[in-house]
Amino acid sequence: MFKTIKKEAEAIIVEKKSRFIANVFYVESIDEAEKILESIKKEHYSARHNCYAYRILEENGIIEKQSDDGEPSGTAGAPMLNILNKKKLCNVLVVVTRYFGGILLGTGGLVRAYSEATTDAIENAEEVEKEAGYVIEVLIDYDKQRELEYICEKNKINIVAKEYTDKIKNLIEISEEKYFEIFPKNGNEEFCKLPIKIVESKFIEKRE
Repeated sequence: MFKTIKKEAEAIIVEKKSRFIANVFYVESIDEAEKILESIKKEHYSARHNCYAYRILEENGIIEKQSDDGEPSGTAGAPMLNILNKKKLCNVLVVVTRYFGGILLGTGGLVRAYSEATTDAIENAEEVEKEAGYVIEVLIDYDKQRELEYICEKNKINIVAKEYTDKIKNLIEISEEKYFEIFPKNGNEEFCKLPIKIVESKFIEKRE
């Protein structure tokens, strides 16, 4: 289980005529983060700096990277990464684009501006907890649907889609822990014989 952000978000601050545009993204791989970075750089090609920081959870641990992108060393990427660390956020990319306003801010001013823009964007993105889980497909008879919905509601499991044909096909987001706890050994032999297929593995938002 880890803390991350719920959605992409943006924050803009102006400091002595310089404009700082902070964007935060939920990412699940370094490749995904690098592609977003390239997109931001193309979008803001005329900006003086596109500084960034990210923390990404991988099998061997957390990968961290940051860049000052031409700002004085330690004034942009490092304080941005420090905020991600203090908040214990993973799978988050922060990019702060600076349009220079003609007035030098000094090292202290730069640290404050990049930190403030990053913090504001994270607040707009909302922090959540995520855990390892699956999207599963449950094909069920119509007379068993209410029982399935009751089990899901009771265990705070999200049915994300339903398809109605001769049976009802449910797509369900479920944590690894609850999947092995509920479906293979539910205590109802008839219910447990339902065809259940894992569609994909993914991190899912923890539901209280």
